[in-house]
Amino acid sequence: MLRRWVNALQRHGDSGLRKKHEAYSAEFKLKVLQRMWRDELSYQQVSALFDLREAGGVSRWERQYHEGGFEALEPRRKGRPARMPQPKQPAQLPPTPAQDERSREDLLKENEYLRAEVAYL
Repeated sequence: MLRRWVNALQRHGDSGLRKKHEAYSAEFKLKVLQRMWRDELSYQQVSALFDLREAGGVSRWERQYHEGGFEALEPRRKGRPARMPQPKQPAQLPPTPAQDERSREDLLKENEYLRAEVAYL
């Protein structure tokens, strides 16, 4: 921890010791990793070079990159995930012409028949 503070102070002056809360893009993370691999820098050195304050951030980025590629470096949304959408109700079909043409007497006869069937069971 002390080495990180000394490196940050040497590279960025007093501003290197202040808190910094920032979300980094996937392109920036990849740029940091490529620089670290090209120049064979340690995590502490590359953190000081790019003024990264989060301890272990670069190692996590490297692990994510090796596990999931460039897409794994994309920033994730914070907070609780959105509620699942309610399933859509099936669309009501318009009545067929045969159903519309049935008379009141036919419907009453069908109702009487269904009641008798239920009573029998």
